[in-house]
Amino acid sequence: MKFPKNILEVGALQPDYMGFIFYPKSKRFVGEDFSSKSLEKLPVSIKKVAVFVNETSERIIAIQKQFSFDFVQLHGNESVAACQVLKENNINVIKVFSVDNYFNFNEVVAYESVCDYFLFDTKTPKYGGSGKAFDWELLEKYTLPKPFFLSGGLSIDNIGKIKYTSYPMLVGLDFNSKLEGSTTKKITEEVSELIEKIRRR
Repeated sequence: MKFPKNILEVGALQPDYMGFIFYPKSKRFVGEDFSSKSLEKLPVSIKKVAVFVNETSERIIAIQKQFSFDFVQLHGNESVAACQVLKENNINVIKVFSVDNYFNFNEVVAYESVCDYFLFDTKTPKYGGSGKAFDWELLEKYTLPKPFFLSGGLSIDNIGKIKYTSYPMLVGLDFNSKLEGSTTKKITEEVSELIEKIRRR
């Protein structure tokens, strides 16, 4: 989310989480003049997430404190040590891992003690945003007790194919490009339909 009016429109639909990208190379970058006013008017029930890619711990900590984000999401090649620094500063961490057919879930084990959630996204040359899904059956290889989010190409049309009972630690779905029009604004009618479909599942 980046546009003040769109943030409030989607916020009125009360999703569980909303993400705000602080990665300048992303087309969804919130911008240098992002204002806390956009967040202050959101329902308190919505968890606000700041998204970073290979950012310094110092800047992540500063932004989290400035805007009172509930979580930070690390979408790059952040180390276990970097996550540990954030946890020591009482920051809730979601660590993203890019998945393809060759992904080894043993890679996430070292992060278990320094993250609150994992997020599994489709591996791309860039950091997410491909609008493509990976083979979700790969998640059956995940055996850790750490809860995770699923991302990558999720849409109103394909969420019915998710085998929830096969992924007991799946706690949330991360939507983005499939809910956008020609710009990065979210289409509120589609967000509303999506939320209703998920909550009546």
